[in-house]
Amino acid sequence: MSISEKKYDIPFGRPWIEDEDREAVMQVLEGHILTHGPECKGFEDDFVEMMGGGYAASTSSCMASLHLAWLDLGVGPGDEVIVPAMTHAATVHAVALTGATPIFVDCEASHGNMTVDAIKAAVTPKTKGIGIVHYVGIPCDMPAIMTFADSVGQPVVEDCAIAVGSRIDGTHVGLFGHVGCYSFYPVKHITTCEGGMIVSNNPETISRIAKFRAFSVDRTHSERKVPGIYDVSDIGMNYRMSEMQGALGRVQIKKIPKILQARKANFDALKAGLEAIGDIRVIDDLDPRYTNTHYCLVAVFEGELASKRDDIIMALQALGVGTSVYYPHPVARLTAYKKRYGYIDGTFPNAEIISDKSIALPVGPHLNGTDIADITAAMTSVISR
Repeated sequence: MSISEKKYDIPFGRPWIEDEDREAVMQVLEGHILTHGPECKGFEDDFVEMMGGGYAASTSSCMASLHLAWLDLGVGPGDEVIVPAMTHAATVHAVALTGATPIFVDCEASHGNMTVDAIKAAVTPKTKGIGIVHYVGIPCDMPAIMTFADSVGQPVVEDCAIAVGSRIDGTHVGLFGHVGCYSFYPVKHITTCEGGMIVSNNPETISRIAKFRAFSVDRTHSERKVPGIYDVSDIGMNYRMSEMQGALGRVQIKKIPKILQARKANFDALKAGLEAIGDIRVIDDLDPRYTNTHYCLVAVFEGELASKRDDIIMALQALGVGTSVYYPHPVARLTAYKKRYGYIDGTFPNAEIISDKSIALPVGPHLNGTDIADITAAMTSVISR
């Protein structure tokens, strides 16, 4: 069988679920506390320990965490919030749902993140906050961003959905801004099936948000002296994580060192393999201050390959190699936002190139060295046709 005929079984992502994970969830189900229990609190404490600081509240998703963050900051109608054009829609939905207006900023071509200069140019008298995204696990230049944000009195919310483990000079992303928000979707670095976390260096911020995520009830079940008697101090949400999710998260978090090690090894091997193909630029940042957690490998097609991206994706799919696109549009070009604010092609040229001419290849811990070699072989075969 020739390389071009060989079929693979390489999914883009796959949750790393083992017997220990299943047993932790089953132990919760065999009990009677499915929410408001010790597993979520334990997961919060474990997450803080992994990060090396801060305070944490578990939530139902990263978007829920982001929504809580902007609501806690009092963002609303008439305000503007700076956000990257190159991100998942959830980053912007969390702003739009407050009634504020997202102000989109283009990314830098080599690493996919916003720069401090681009952020400076977007600030207006209506700006109420800056939303940062660490693109595919590559940290933004948070020291520079925070220096500027502090100088103009702007709070910073970090979207760390695919940046668990990413650090700058040893400090975990999410601990630079007002808050950091994380995702535990099935194919993220670790999973709780669905779920999120919000962290802050300010314990009062987390205390407020922890109440707000649970209807703004003034005391939990365990804090009620008289069963069933409580008060509600403000309008609130139901953005809680379940005990099953918390238990799964506590097992998953122990795997982070192995997960990050595997992702880096796979990323480095795949990047090296793609260098021989030509007309491919890998998005990366080699700043020695940064610890990149390599959510995936984003390869931008250039030259003659630039117009063939979709054909390459479909050919790889036919060979059994899973891929994705991070992200398929600058958020401002998505129909929901184009209808609200309009869109002119070329407004965000770097984001448009990544959206239209790149492919995301898998590097997760579900893959081994043979899989990475197979991805390289499949790419070589498809591109040489």
